[in-house]
Parts: sequence; C-alpha cells; structure tokens
Amino acid sequence: MFSHSSDKGVKMVDITSKNITVRTATAEGEIKLKKDTINLIKKNKITKGNVLTTAQISGIQAVKMTSNIIPLCHELPINKVEIDFDVKRESIRVICTVKTESKTGVEMEALTGVSVALLTIWDMVKSNEKDNSGQYPDTEISQIKVTKKEK
Repeated sequence: MFSHSSDKGVKMVDITSKNITVRTATAEGEIKLKKDTINLIKKNKITKGNVLTTAQISGIQAVKMTSNIIPLCHELPINKVEIDFDVKRESIRVICTVKTESKTGVEMEALTGVSVALLTIWDMVKSNEKDNSGQYPDTEISQIKVTKKEK
C-alpha cells in the first residue's frame, strides 16, 4: 500500500541556470477502431464532423495548455506543433511533434497533444464504436510514448 507523507511537499524544478535552446519532441499513440468506423472517417461520414481535423485542432490546443493541466510542468513558448495521422485498416496512429526555444523540453506537451487527439477521435466516433449493450469492446487507446527528443 502506498503511504503519502505531506512533509516533503512538491516543487517545480528550477531551470533558471539552464540555457535557452531549440528543443523538439515527438510522441505517438494509437487508437484501435472497427473497420467500418475507419471507413466512415475516410469518407468524412461521421455524424459529429471531420474527425481528423477536429483531433488535430484539439491536439494543438492541448499542447498549448499543457502547463495548465499538469501542475509541475513549466509554461513554455510553443513555436511549432504538427499533428499527423497514419490511418490503417483497424487503427489510427497519431504523431505529435512540438518545437520550442526554451530552457526545458517539450516531451510533456507532445504526449499531451497525442493523448487529447486520441481522446477526441474516440469522442467523435463513440456512437459508431458501441456494441448493442453500449460498451466499447473493440475500441482501445495504446502505445502512447515519446519517440524522439532533441536539443
């Protein structure tokens, strides 16, 4: 069982002495969907609208808001965000690349962008993914990871 001691507290890492450098991070993740759902996405026939464009916008917005939702994450100037998709037969891979000029890296921003884009895809297609009992037996988000980091 985990025991929490409140006397240690939490603190944001001090990056004052670090140099400002160009930093880039790429993260990826995947959502497994039904073949029929993938086909509807490709034909832009999902009731809620264009799934990939909406996921792209939500992922970019999430990158910009990372420090607001992860308490000890530094607020960073975001210079560039790219959200790309690899649509396969039964899944969609989301790739998020983030670039900054800062004292700390953008891994958390890239991971947040991927995660929110994947969640947005799920939200947009959930009515297509439900089975007769209202469950999601085939839908799964997985493999979220940082695939590249540069400074």
